[in-house]
Amino acid sequence: MLRRILARLGQVASRLYLLAFAGFLLGPLLILGGAAFNNSNFPTVSPWQGATLKWLQALFHDGEIGDALISSGIIAGGVILVSLPIGIASALVLNSLHGRARGFIYGLMVSPMLIPGIVIGISTLLFWRQIGVNGGYFLTILAQASFISSFVMLMIAAQLQRFDRTMEDAALGLGASRLMVLRRILLPYLRPAILAACCLAFLQSFENYNTTLFVRGTETPLTVFIATKVRTGLTPVINALGLVMMLAALLGAVLWELKRIKTFARA
Repeated sequence: MLRRILARLGQVASRLYLLAFAGFLLGPLLILGGAAFNNSNFPTVSPWQGATLKWLQALFHDGEIGDALISSGIIAGGVILVSLPIGIASALVLNSLHGRARGFIYGLMVSPMLIPGIVIGISTLLFWRQIGVNGGYFLTILAQASFISSFVMLMIAAQLQRFDRTMEDAALGLGASRLMVLRRILLPYLRPAILAACCLAFLQSFENYNTTLFVRGTETPLTVFIATKVRTGLTPVINALGLVMMLAALLGAVLWELKRIKTFARA
């Protein structure tokens, strides 16, 4: 009897913990989204002054937010183009090493992830200014890619751990070149990891602030724009932007899951 009571209490406690955990994660998002519909000039849900869609309408007519989104998109696209080849090449090199050399190279490759973003931003700016390159898209992409490449490398390396090297050896034995093996065998096998790494690189770049702040030059990505608005005065337009981004992310996740289910159904 006592065991049943304790088991029941354990189940109730675990469910309460999961509920509290979900509330801790989703509560701020619900408040953010709710404030986008509050007829108040301040981004809040309390006091509620009536429902309105004017902040959503203002969002789609705000040219500054549009320019900031375009800047962030350009930077994120450039980061993908730079960090993806570096990450794939690094993972391939790491996968071919053994012993102490592997541990040393691994530590060297992941070390940018441990460096504070402020240090990366300042050091990138100081280095390139010595050769006459000022802040802007170019430096922002290089600075972000210097540590985002490490995330890409880890994702590709994890996929390579399950790769059957006998497939590569068999292709080489049948006369295929290294380039053909890479193009016909290795890259198709790594395609899921590459797509996931692209998404991760995009998100890491899109939300980056510390590094971007020092190397952006005259450009104003979205994170810097929002930080500026925090100092000068926020309006619920930012909440509307957050709501649209959450819905876009949710829609993307649903579409990806539907595509995955459809692929498995065909198989």
